[in-house]
Amino acid sequence: MGTAEHGARACGEDATGPDAAAGGKVSAGPDAATGATTTGATTAGATTAGSVTGVPGRPPTAVVVALMLCMALVALDSTIVSTAVPQIVGDLGGFSVFSWVFSGYLLAVTVTLPVYGRLNDTLGRKPVLLFGTALFLVGSILCAFAWNMAALIAFRIVQGLGGGALQSTVQTLAADLYPLKDRPRIQARMTTVWASSALVGPALGGLLAQYAGWRWTFLINVPLAGLALWLTARRLVEPVRSPGRRGPVDWAGALGVFACGGLLLFALVQGGVAWPWLSAPSLGLLAASAVAAVVVVRVERRAEEPILPGWVWRRRTIAAVNLALGALGLLMIAPMVFMPTYAQTVLGLGPVGAGLLMALMTLSWPVSAALCQHVYRRIGFRDTAVLGMSLAAVVLFSFTLLPHPARAWQPALVMLLLGAALGLFQLPLIVGVQSTVGWAERGTTTASVLFCRTVGQSVGAALLGAVANATVAARLAGAPGAGLPTTLDDVSRALAAPGELSPAATRHLRDAVAAAVDHIFLGATAAALAALLALLLIAPRRFPVLPEQR
Repeated sequence: MGTAEHGARACGEDATGPDAAAGGKVSAGPDAATGATTTGATTAGATTAGSVTGVPGRPPTAVVVALMLCMALVALDSTIVSTAVPQIVGDLGGFSVFSWVFSGYLLAVTVTLPVYGRLNDTLGRKPVLLFGTALFLVGSILCAFAWNMAALIAFRIVQGLGGGALQSTVQTLAADLYPLKDRPRIQARMTTVWASSALVGPALGGLLAQYAGWRWTFLINVPLAGLALWLTARRLVEPVRSPGRRGPVDWAGALGVFACGGLLLFALVQGGVAWPWLSAPSLGLLAASAVAAVVVVRVERRAEEPILPGWVWRRRTIAAVNLALGALGLLMIAPMVFMPTYAQTVLGLGPVGAGLLMALMTLSWPVSAALCQHVYRRIGFRDTAVLGMSLAAVVLFSFTLLPHPARAWQPALVMLLLGAALGLFQLPLIVGVQSTVGWAERGTTTASVLFCRTVGQSVGAALLGAVANATVAARLAGAPGAGLPTTLDDVSRALAAPGELSPAATRHLRDAVAAAVDHIFLGATAAALAALLALLLIAPRRFPVLPEQR
């Protein structure tokens, strides 16, 4: 028995064939990750694994370093740039549109994930990774030499076009290069890169902005990307596939995905900020995205190699993981976006204290992810994820039961436990779903998971932000004093200058923020329950893991 097949059975998973919902046959073909024979699932709308040859054994250390560097580029980007906001605005101006420095990047990453996922399966991982790294490098250099805010936003979009390739390809290669029993190790390393970036990024960005200038927050990417390019080009060896397995690229579908995703994300980012949710711009953008979605479905049904193949949603395992991780993206808005506001305005902590509070979740998450393999080897992928999300739902709801004002150690304990629960939830689903498909479908599957999680974050930011502002407005309707702010952002700015407010007004503002964050965590709890329902009602209890031999 091959080691990965043994690992699949040790996980309590089926290692006998395709997803029960696929309704296809099983065909044998060599595994691109290991160079050994494995079974591949096929469906009417899926591409079978092509003929591949590879070198067995663990990947060279240089390749692993290259993957971690590529992941670090994406993980460090926003945390470094966010600390240089005052310096960038002071130099370039354009504060009213500065949010698009981040929104434009996120939009470009999100809408390109499905495209790069399909290109990974069509053209191979290495050319897509090299292209994405090079594009991210070019975008970083252009950002460093931006002459005004419009140019910076445009160049950030270029960066995002490269970032989408990095995110999808690195995660796909992590599954290609390691057998099932070793995948938790590389995934835990990737999670550690994100956690380390959350801790190091703000401090590094602050130091660069203060002592070297804000342009170095982008130039710091040059040596990292250059080294990643060199290592990838020299040391990453992909298996050779039969030319007959490469179908035409579905450029019409790619354009449709760009249009649909771009319109939807633009509506979610600007709604409630640039214009009201029920205004003509919001409704028009949402309607246009719906029309684009219909067009994409029609185009993809006729495409020979669709960018978004139907089997991604027809297979129960992949569909359930997509929905569950979309709910994860939504609930993550509560701790990542609103907890710092709660820490500073309600608890009275400074920026450093709020950062340390956030660090507890980013520390416990990778530790839990590294250890979760000992759980899913006993009870399986789905049940481990169910256990993790059940704990997360309890932890999220417990935040709403904290006294007001809470002591700092109480939300700190919530964040610590939440990180541990989510580490137990996410990694088994990613490892599990990647193990249910062959080489020729892994890129598309991984990209669909990342796409749903990112869209969930955008939807969560819009929905939970609307909940927060509605709560603040309702709580301040009868507050003492005239001219008090009515949105969460304005409340935070008002509390930053407490000398201008009366004690009663300050107390009302803090109470309003506390109530808003409580409601946000209730919304996050509902998202956690939705993830549980997706797993329990849709996902098979035993993931149909494909056997592989080393």
